[in-house]
Amino acid sequence: MKFTKMHGAGNDFIIINAMQEQIAPERIPELARVLCSRRTGIGADGLMLTDHPTDGGDFKLLFYNADGSLGEMCGNGARCIARYGYEHGLSGDKANIETTAGLVTGERISETQYRIRLNDPGVIDLHRPACGFDCSYIELGNPGIPHAVVMVDDWDKKPEDELRGLGRSLRFNPAFPKGANVSFAKLTGSDCIKAITYERGVEDFTLACGTGSGSIAAVASLKGLVSGGDIRIQMPGGDLYISLTEESGRVRDIFLTGPTCVVFTGETYLV
Repeated sequence: MKFTKMHGAGNDFIIINAMQEQIAPERIPELARVLCSRRTGIGADGLMLTDHPTDGGDFKLLFYNADGSLGEMCGNGARCIARYGYEHGLSGDKANIETTAGLVTGERISETQYRIRLNDPGVIDLHRPACGFDCSYIELGNPGIPHAVVMVDDWDKKPEDELRGLGRSLRFNPAFPKGANVSFAKLTGSDCIKAITYERGVEDFTLACGTGSGSIAAVASLKGLVSGGDIRIQMPGGDLYISLTEESGRVRDIFLTGPTCVVFTGETYLV
């Protein structure tokens, strides 16, 4: 089975063209677990498959987390798949990508820089208490990708194991019935935020989270902490940039821009 490994700001993915490879749908969750294993597989935060479009897009994206669970969508994954689509003739400079969370549009900025429009939020709750924190909760798309945003100035001073335990507790907290990706964030300058995200399905911190960055920027904008234009999100794997439009307590047109990298291509027999 042929594959491509890519990453966007350290958020890494295995990509398989399901239009060429014959994969039974019921086998995909186990395939994701096997291939994404850091020790016995290729290693990645998630598995992405491109397939034939069914709703007017250029192609369909199926995203599976490293634990084999089906994800609604992935921001950095969508940026990578936009580049993959361009370089493999599935789309042009602009791509209409069908996802479980709805249609996502991608755009080629340069050879490595790609921008996508994230799904508009379907749910926004700026004050949802959990684990002693005044969290903000947001869902991007429909069905929405759930994110809990914790704005706290000292998160990066906490021991890593303590922060991981807190992320895990919030991820499964009853305040978030669907579970949640959990982002710890703090303002570090004008339109500049330092953050890290504990992701569902990976069950650990990742080097970057695209939908997490969009959610952080949306929350910060609604709280009057940032301008809404060219917001820099500093994540462990690199910087991502968000622009959005805010109107009457709502946000829309959330654009995520950042780097993509083709790590390697190959063929695996772990099937």
